[in-house]
Amino acid sequence: MKLTINLPGAPSRVSEVFIGEGTPAELPAMLEARLGNRAAYWIWDERVWGLWRERAAGYGWPSMESGRLILFPASEMNKRLDSLENLARQMVRLGADRQSALVAVGGGVTGDVVGFLASVYMRGIPHFQVPTSLLAQVDSSIGGKTGVDLPEGKNLLGSFHQPQTIWMYPQFLETLPPEEFRQGMAEVIKSAMLGDEALWGDLEKHTEAIKRRDGDVLLRVIGASCAIKAGVVEADERESGYRMVLNLGHTVGHAIEKVSDYQVRHGDAVAMGLVAAARLAARLGKLADIEVSRLERLCTAWELPVRIPASFSPESLLSAIQTDKKRMRGTLHFVLPVRIGEVMVHDRLDPEELKRVLFALRAEA
Repeated sequence: MKLTINLPGAPSRVSEVFIGEGTPAELPAMLEARLGNRAAYWIWDERVWGLWRERAAGYGWPSMESGRLILFPASEMNKRLDSLENLARQMVRLGADRQSALVAVGGGVTGDVVGFLASVYMRGIPHFQVPTSLLAQVDSSIGGKTGVDLPEGKNLLGSFHQPQTIWMYPQFLETLPPEEFRQGMAEVIKSAMLGDEALWGDLEKHTEAIKRRDGDVLLRVIGASCAIKAGVVEADERESGYRMVLNLGHTVGHAIEKVSDYQVRHGDAVAMGLVAAARLAARLGKLADIEVSRLERLCTAWELPVRIPASFSPESLLSAIQTDKKRMRGTLHFVLPVRIGEVMVHDRLDPEELKRVLFALRAEA
């Protein structure tokens, strides 16, 4: 499957997404065709490199001896400006210049950091993505959002810098631990609730096949999730309005991550955020209770949490939400589901309404 994301501006502003197309051994030739005279520098998540370096050599991908490969200890705690500086200095020492390009191989943290680095190195160079986790394949690699965290919140420093091409190979998911796969499913569930009732039906009907990572079903799920995000990005690349629907579940989710000092995994936090958004929508009369139950059943099937730990007080979560970058002119815009496959943006949310929902979810834990 191939998606082409046509972006505003010059006709050349196109981002390609290949999902299960070709083999990793074909990537060097495809990359070379897109590079022209540029030299590519590869930045790998060091854990993925440890699992895949022998196979990567067989594919003809650069080795450590090539002088074009950098390892990055990818983790949320390393998604910081000092990591960005360290990677940039390694690139300088390797000879990367304004005519270079970057290739990110890894999960969401690697893609976010490398994309941001590409946007600022020598005032901007092209980059390409090879996402190796389910979460990165269905969500973070698409759309050009890059960034690093501050102690005050996630992704508060960043840029919009579109990858020229994204290559998604299902082979990489073979070595993805079940826990990491489960985290990615939270974003798949979000995508289905956001804009694809048919995808939701697949998730309910084919849960066991997806858990087995059945090739045909898995590619269909990944492709549908990518298509949803690609359509939103085409309509609103820089999140001036419509693109904020992609934040479904993330307002509360990011707050949970922050309050936990990032000990709660992203997918788990998003799942809790989705349930909070659904419960809030039901409280406001926007969503039927039966749809809330369907969401909670699907999350439970994937062992994703549907209750917020009692140690996270509603007050602490609301305080974290106050620094969320999704606030505009002091107003929090909250994305609410109105049915499976459709959402709305609720302006001027009363914090007390959200506080009641958060307390109820915590109290039931």
